[in-house]
Amino acid sequence: MKHASTFKPYRAPLNSTQRAARNTKGAADFLRTDTSMAALLPALARMSALQRACAASLPAMFNTCEILQFESGQMVLSTPNAALAARLKQQLPRLQDRLQKDGWQVNSIRIKVQVTRITPPEPPRRGLDLPKTAVSSFAELSESLEDSPRNQALKLAIDSMVRRRRSQP
Repeated sequence: MKHASTFKPYRAPLNSTQRAARNTKGAADFLRTDTSMAALLPALARMSALQRACAASLPAMFNTCEILQFESGQMVLSTPNAALAARLKQQLPRLQDRLQKDGWQVNSIRIKVQVTRITPPEPPRRGLDLPKTAVSSFAELSESLEDSPRNQALKLAIDSMVRRRRSQP
């Protein structure tokens, strides 16, 4: 009796961007297939486009503001605190003019303060750029260190760093 072989090729794990794209695609497919949810897609696309138009018109300090509602020419924006709401109130005439020039029928804009927990953006990681001579010097240091239990962890760390630096372009 022969056993059928089930060959499964190795697939590398997905990175976070690929997982997000896959999940987003799955969510969009689900929304399109469900008739009651499919009716929401045009409204979601419209709100998303309006959110992008507002973000393009406002300074970066208003990135935490979101559109809560847009009906009958009245738009409701949320802000995380009263101070930002006061600053946003000064920008409303300019924002309304810009949105109208972009084709949005915005007759009035209201602001609603909704206190939420704001997580600061993660600072970009800065890697230390080492010249090739420095990496070579670390490799020589690792080779010149005495093979003892006390130096073992240091040698492993240096070797790992040298391998990582040499594999980078």
